[in-house]
Amino acid sequence: MKTLSPRHLLTASVLAVTVGLGIAGAQQATTDVSPEASQQAQEAANNNQPLGANVTDGANPQAAQASFADLVEKVSPAVVNITTTSVVTQPAGGQGPMFPEGSPFSDLFRDFGFPGMPGPDGQQRRMPQRSNALGSGFVISADGYIVTNNHVIDGADEIEVEFYSGNTLPAEVVGTDPNTDVAVLKVESDDPIPFVKFGDSDVARVGDWVLALGNPLGQGFSASTGIVSARNRELSGTYDDYLQTDAAINRGNSGGPLFDMNGDVIGVNTAILSPNGGSIGIGFSMASNVVSKVVNQLREYGETRRGWLGVKIQDVTPDMAEALGLSEEQGAMVTDVPDGPAKDAGMKSGDVITSFDGAEVEDTRGLVRRVAEAPAGEAVDVIVQRDGEPVTLSVTLGRREVAEGNEAPSADPQAPSESELLGMTLSTLTPEIAAELGIDGDVQGLAVKSVDPEGVAADKGLAAGDIITEAGQQPVASVSDLNDRIDEAREAGRKSLLVLIRRAGEPRFVALPIPQAD
Repeated sequence: MKTLSPRHLLTASVLAVTVGLGIAGAQQATTDVSPEASQQAQEAANNNQPLGANVTDGANPQAAQASFADLVEKVSPAVVNITTTSVVTQPAGGQGPMFPEGSPFSDLFRDFGFPGMPGPDGQQRRMPQRSNALGSGFVISADGYIVTNNHVIDGADEIEVEFYSGNTLPAEVVGTDPNTDVAVLKVESDDPIPFVKFGDSDVARVGDWVLALGNPLGQGFSASTGIVSARNRELSGTYDDYLQTDAAINRGNSGGPLFDMNGDVIGVNTAILSPNGGSIGIGFSMASNVVSKVVNQLREYGETRRGWLGVKIQDVTPDMAEALGLSEEQGAMVTDVPDGPAKDAGMKSGDVITSFDGAEVEDTRGLVRRVAEAPAGEAVDVIVQRDGEPVTLSVTLGRREVAEGNEAPSADPQAPSESELLGMTLSTLTPEIAAELGIDGDVQGLAVKSVDPEGVAADKGLAAGDIITEAGQQPVASVSDLNDRIDEAREAGRKSLLVLIRRAGEPRFVALPIPQAD
């Protein structure tokens, strides 16, 4: 599979920053839904029935379409525009008044923090600004549950949902899953709300017609059509399973639905591949069979509860298959079995996992997804090839979120596994975190979990998901190692520290300013 350049892979959302009292918003779209269709949509909601159930009326839904108008009219009452509001601190815009060199007025405005001028400490004054993000979503139940992308609502102070009719309601976050970029919202309404249902994305074929609805570029409700261009696309995450489509998807379509011709949601529009920020016919929708499982957990628990096997694995190559006497180069080779469910069940390094819970395992990606979708705490049968013979193990799965949140602490109490340093939240790179980031589990370093937007790391372009592998041209495997490199740089009289980061597997050196000792 061809690797996608990260600089060209964009989330399909719109971000606008306004100063003062001005707030950007989506333009109000003129409704094309007839009164009859609106009445039918409300009756369906009152009867707790999803929209689009009778849209084909016995016709072949994949036949050549003279018009998509009937489908759009049926399902559009369940599609929403989402506006989020948050207050961020940004450098004050504009330039302060110009004064002659040495003018006392220059000192006066500097001392009182005139916008655009540095203060007494030499730092430019920052002002609170209101940030609006625009995205899309869709209603999945008559009682007001809404699905969108996590990045649409991440960090929002207020969330407002605009329905196709023009009505607006405030929304609360039920739960989010950054791993699949899915969020579930809830609105309260006196009347049942028209909704749509998830379809089976596994039956979608390359060439099938699809319909995308949403709020592109903040222009309000809009429809676009195309076909499924490819299936099973993997972009950057552990649980990725994207449908690729040439239906026009632009920024602002994030979180909107991708419909099949039955009126079922088979994908959530999430990202586009573009060199210029606009649609060039390569869009990606997270498959509904992934999203629906996440949504069910978020609605029930407010969080995800993924299964955890507790092994390090790699794909089986042709040479490995021959050496192991396997008839096919498929399965997942176990390279390490730390303490966990697999070890308790008797799994060993060198085993090849060929079946999980009754289904064949083709590769590591498929196994990771199947384990994640399996219920934590339940026993499943895992078949492994060991010494040329199949061995069946009963493994009681753990919960991945608990395993990741309870890593063994560092033996040195002065060297925690997670720490705030140089404007970043850093964590020791564990095999589980490495798997989440899609990198080799043997890599040592520090994972950047978050970046202070006003810190030195953000100024140098570091971002969450970066891996720091070297500092001062020496390997780092813990926060303590990085602190030692900082101390050494200070003692040498340096004002910055050269660090090597890896982003999507690509190395890059960055010189980070370091605070001077008191």
